[in-house]
Amino acid sequence: MINLRHAAAAAFVVTGLLGTGLLGTPAFAAAPDGYAGVVVKGSRISVTGHGNVSAPPDLMRLQAGVEVRRATAGEAFKAARSAAAKLTRILLAAGLAEKDLRTSELSLGPEYENYPKIIGYRATQGVEAVVRNLAQADKVIDAAAGVGEDARLNGIHFEISDQNAILVAARDAAFKDATAKARQYAQLTGRRLGKIVSVSEEGGDTPGPIPYHGAMAVADKASISPGRQSVGVTVTLTYELK
Repeated sequence: MINLRHAAAAAFVVTGLLGTGLLGTPAFAAAPDGYAGVVVKGSRISVTGHGNVSAPPDLMRLQAGVEVRRATAGEAFKAARSAAAKLTRILLAAGLAEKDLRTSELSLGPEYENYPKIIGYRATQGVEAVVRNLAQADKVIDAAAGVGEDARLNGIHFEISDQNAILVAARDAAFKDATAKARQYAQLTGRRLGKIVSVSEEGGDTPGPIPYHGAMAVADKASISPGRQSVGVTVTLTYELK
């Protein structure tokens, strides 16, 4: 296995093998301190390549909801359901599709002054809203905040909707990186690359949602920035050497 920061060590290992004539017989090119380096076994060489591709997210998940407190459990639950229905209507009016709204939380419980003395009941209902047009992000957030004093904004997550496309690009980059390294080491050993005999992908690092927590300011201009997300893929190629 090979790492950019250990390229010099790996080159030393391969050069050492060339100098001792071990490339003609099965050998394992081990570097100092337990570093695996490049694997050379007889007429085969295995090299690892890395590919990282970044792209701007195109989807946002808003975690919103309502929270109310009332004297009785029934009153609290009824008020929360009513406020949640209002939130749903407002989000739909802001341009979201009904399929992009999902109930994410529903809770009801007592509140105590000094246990076990109950002073009231607290009820919450949450909704996850999927915003597929990020140009509408601020509009949707402002709409959710406009529900009133019962409104709660619990955070947002950005995602890349087409995960497969960016993963494919990262694989391409990793494959090219491994091929370039293998060609270089073959030249260092006075050999040429033959056919590929094996390909393995090691832990493709798929991007997860990026959370944002804290106050979400209402502004005339867009205040939400999705940034970029990256995907990293590691590929190991084994070539025959000629």
